[in-house]
Amino acid sequence: MANIDYNNLKTNYETSVQKVEMGLWEKIYYPEVIRGLLLTTGHFVRNMTVHIAHVFGLARNKRGAVTYQYPEERRPIHRRYRGRHRLMKKPDGSERCTACMLCETICPTQCISIIPQEHPDPAVEKHPASYEIDILRCCFCGYCVEACPCDAIRMDTQKVEIANWDRTRMVYDKEYLMTDITGPGAPPENDPPLWWLQ
Repeated sequence: MANIDYNNLKTNYETSVQKVEMGLWEKIYYPEVIRGLLLTTGHFVRNMTVHIAHVFGLARNKRGAVTYQYPEERRPIHRRYRGRHRLMKKPDGSERCTACMLCETICPTQCISIIPQEHPDPAVEKHPASYEIDILRCCFCGYCVEACPCDAIRMDTQKVEIANWDRTRMVYDKEYLMTDITGPGAPPENDPPLWWLQ
């Protein structure tokens, strides 16, 4: 590999990446370890001081770091968080999707697969015979939600636990996407607390 003189490059853009040489302080390594330990200790002492002050009724306007005891205690999730997908239902319980293929077309990872079919009701043109999302390929961009003209797909479940032991179970079909979610991960009913939005 050729040696490059980074100081005499012909292009002198301010955004160009310059090679930074490590100084003696970084090469010794131990001062950086000590600096990291001092930073961690500083955070620990500050948080412990704030929490002890809260016990005695002092420093109520300061917040210390807290640990959520997951899974019993769950961290509040912002209302705009894009979680697991769900298909919306009509009041009669049938799917709201009209198989227009817009979500499949706009998906950048091509993880949505729809097979349209004629609807048994002559008033409705078509519906999806099969609607599948390969969640392993999904990048959770939300384009499918934005593209849907009839609000048939949403990502407001706030469900973050979508792991599985079997890769084949990570392809969600229409029946799974239409099941009602209750308990942790259910669609939000109320907005998160105001301190979360700050």
